[in-house]
Amino acid sequence: MKKKIISAVLCLTMVAGLVVGCSNGGAGNSDGEDKSSKEGDKKYTIGLSQGTMNHPFRVAMVDENVAYAEENYPEFEVITTDGQNDSATQVQNVEDLLARGIDLLIISPLTADALTPVCQKAMDQGIPVVTLDRNVECEVTCYVGAENKPMGVASADKLAEALNGKGKIVEIQGTAGTSATIDRHDGFAEQLEAEYPDMEVIATQYCDYLREDAMAFMDDTLQRFGPGEIDAIYCHNDEMALGALEALRAAGREDEDILITGMDGTEVAFKEIEEGNMFFTVFYPYCAPEGMQAAYEILEGDGVEQRWELETAVIDKDNVKDWIGKGL
Repeated sequence: MKKKIISAVLCLTMVAGLVVGCSNGGAGNSDGEDKSSKEGDKKYTIGLSQGTMNHPFRVAMVDENVAYAEENYPEFEVITTDGQNDSATQVQNVEDLLARGIDLLIISPLTADALTPVCQKAMDQGIPVVTLDRNVECEVTCYVGAENKPMGVASADKLAEALNGKGKIVEIQGTAGTSATIDRHDGFAEQLEAEYPDMEVIATQYCDYLREDAMAFMDDTLQRFGPGEIDAIYCHNDEMALGALEALRAAGREDEDILITGMDGTEVAFKEIEEGNMFFTVFYPYCAPEGMQAAYEILEGDGVEQRWELETAVIDKDNVKDWIGKGL
């Protein structure tokens, strides 16, 4: 089902990404080892490094890319690793993958600064690097993902429209230092400053994209601000939006008409939108199977663009019925 979603929502972007390519020179092991089988078929080892597997978005990114490779690219051996939400662990994972002689690295970095040196090391060794969703601070072969900053801008605009340009907002941010968190915050904050001076963020905290962390933060925030003092809660993903909703319910304040927004596009969020408990979410594709498709085009095709941009979509009560059954 998820493959159908990606195909339906992103087909135009995928075609564009595959047609116009950059050179795939330097692909493969730096030691020049010939991985051809006795039958002459080239074999490749792909390292897939995930920053954390504590979120359905991250799990889907890995599982769908691996499943796509198994079905379509029998010449690929895929080795997956889990950084366990710790940058040092993910760095060591990548070091281990490089030591094993991978031909290409696919990585969704936990944080940009911590994972940049090891991604640069891979590039220096002639090993192509494909980053998914989050980027690093060095040049890589291909970045696959959507633009996060416009998602923040769109969220600010939609909240401003609903609140007539005036309101007090709680912002629940993702993981500090990640490109997605920075862009989702900056897009939102800059749009408020530029267009909506009467809309104010009254409280904010990093909650690592985790539901339980967001719920704990909102428990504290609801004690600080009484009824009528919060108009909206802007969350960097659906899991944290659902945590905020749980906190409102636990405090008996779910009927205050506080607008809750999320990002990513989970089935649970779609259901809450349908029932009127969340205002909207912004669908963010989880970079599968595009990550594995990019790897194939680099290793055996004509190469891909350095940025493979995917499409997003705002999902609210007006179109949520079209998305039920298509989320994470």
